[in-house]
Amino acid sequence: MIIFGLLNIILAGFLGYVIGRVGDYYINFWINDPNWAPDHWTYGLVLMIVALVFFKGDAELLIFSFGAGVLISDLKDFLHLKFHGKDNKTKDSRRFWHID
Repeated sequence: MIIFGLLNIILAGFLGYVIGRVGDYYINFWINDPNWAPDHWTYGLVLMIVALVFFKGDAELLIFSFGAGVLISDLKDFLHLKFHGKDNKTKDSRRFWHID
């Protein structure tokens, strides 16, 4: 039973990472990379805080893991505390499976 719980937490984190990358890889270009839009790592951080404050048990772990995955998908901007602004990426320079 512990193994299934651990796998669910890992899967939630991976799903958060994939959704974060989709946001960075596709949606940023779809909405023309606006300057006013917050970077998507902020959504991950909010989810992590919400999970710690409002949830307990399995839900807390799954939501926290999902938020951590979203945050990790945009780790470079998080480390530079870039809250919003253009990424100035071209379609040729973007990569899906990496930590940006």
